[in-house]
Amino acid sequence: MNAQASEFVRYLINGLLATAVHYGVLTVNLELLNFRSAGAANFIAALFGIGTSFMGSRYYVFRGHAQSFVRQAAGFGGLYAGIAALHGLALFAWTDSYGFDYRFGFLLATAMQVLLSYFGNKYLVFRT
Repeated sequence: MNAQASEFVRYLINGLLATAVHYGVLTVNLELLNFRSAGAANFIAALFGIGTSFMGSRYYVFRGHAQSFVRQAAGFGGLYAGIAALHGLALFAWTDSYGFDYRFGFLLATAMQVLLSYFGNKYLVFRT
């Protein structure tokens, strides 16, 4: 397997782990903690998913570290703040405004997130 394919496979593995953390916290927020807003529950859950994704991206996916931890964390945080806002708005519209099931909305928003995060991380945050 070439280097780019290997990197993308690592990205997918890291993304699945971060998504599982995100979805797990979202489910706890909605089902156990009884959040009234799927958008608010998702925003909090996204913070956990983002933290998991950063650590995996830095140490597992994009192994070359041309920039400091702090600089990469700031860039990653900025990128993911934008992505989390879009993800939250998508789930808010899908579930809170239109009344559709949050689980399917989560999958749609996550598909958007996957594309934005891979290219943003590869070319903006973890470039070597």
